[in-house]
Amino acid sequence: MNWEDASEKILVTMLGQLGFSIEVERENTEDGLCLQIKSEHNKTIIGRNGDRLEDLQYLVNRVLNKHFPDAPRVKVDCAHYRDEQEKKLVEKARVLADRVRADGRSIRTRPLNAYYRRIVHNALMDVEGVSTVSPKGDSRFKRIEIKPA
Repeated sequence: MNWEDASEKILVTMLGQLGFSIEVERENTEDGLCLQIKSEHNKTIIGRNGDRLEDLQYLVNRVLNKHFPDAPRVKVDCAHYRDEQEKKLVEKARVLADRVRADGRSIRTRPLNAYYRRIVHNALMDVEGVSTVSPKGDSRFKRIEIKPA
């Protein structure tokens, strides 16, 4: 069994143990493998603000890396929820960057988890006139500061 098969099996087994009947579709994206969940219980699986989806992704990757230490991170999504959230986040980050360039003052985002912080940093990496900084610390959710360059 390769790591891709294992990641799908881990996800199906976990949700099966929780009583969910699901189908998983594999999508190869520029970021790597995405396991797209199809279920009648999308809202329950996604959770509030995608919290359950994030927890599922974390657990799948932890179990997968025990058996396949060299496996890349696997993204877990349901009903393309994360794709939509990422698009909205990139759009919001660009609006904030425009405000920073116009006003010349720093702006901080709402608290974001590591996954979403990475998306903001990457989205603004090539935007002229601004830079992004994440604060140090152990907190799971941090605000990114968007500063004039």
